[in-house]
Amino acid sequence: MVATRLRPWPRPRAHGLQYLAITDHSKRLALAHGLDADGPSRQIDRIDEINAGLRDFVLLKGVEVGILEDGTLDLPDALLRRLDLVVGAVHSGFNLTQDKQTDRLLRAMDSPCFSILAHPTGRLINERQPCDFDLSRIIRKARERGCFLELNAHPARLDLCDVACQMAKSEGVLVSINSDAHSRLQFDNLRFGVSQARRGWLQAGNVLNTRTLNQLRPLLAATMARGVGQ
Repeated sequence: MVATRLRPWPRPRAHGLQYLAITDHSKRLALAHGLDADGPSRQIDRIDEINAGLRDFVLLKGVEVGILEDGTLDLPDALLRRLDLVVGAVHSGFNLTQDKQTDRLLRAMDSPCFSILAHPTGRLINERQPCDFDLSRIIRKARERGCFLELNAHPARLDLCDVACQMAKSEGVLVSINSDAHSRLQFDNLRFGVSQARRGWLQAGNVLNTRTLNQLRPLLAATMARGVGQ
């Protein structure tokens, strides 16, 4: 996640950005070099150290956690509570029936710590068809839960599509435009997500990460509140 003003990707800090979220994959996604069992804790500590030396810029602590087929997340709540945001994603079991896939996502979104549903349909353009689930129910659940949906800006994904963006807007669900950058060279992906958002008639107020850091923090904190004290 990066702050964006619905215009092509600006370089951090030099163009007035206030924050960037680090959301490496969790341990189960070995193919994408997911963090090992101790990796998230080490990364949290390291980000705290880096933030202590930064001025006018903040790294947010996050993770892209796998949603298992039973709807549970593949990292424990005790660890997730230490983060600023939790991004949940389906990385396997793409061919479940509509009812099972829908129930899976609904259960995941009910997790104590859950901020953003990543690349919700799981599609890869010209490579993998979208998962079959009830998008209307998922969007309504996001509204009720107070969490958000990702518009993944990678040109092979662009998921949410423009129609789904319109659906989210009509339900008052904020969309987070994320670069899906796995290296610094991929930050420019963001412009594709911005174009997709515009196709879906989204404006700055409909996008989570157009907000300043001070505006963003309480929105993210609310998605993590169910983990407090449990």
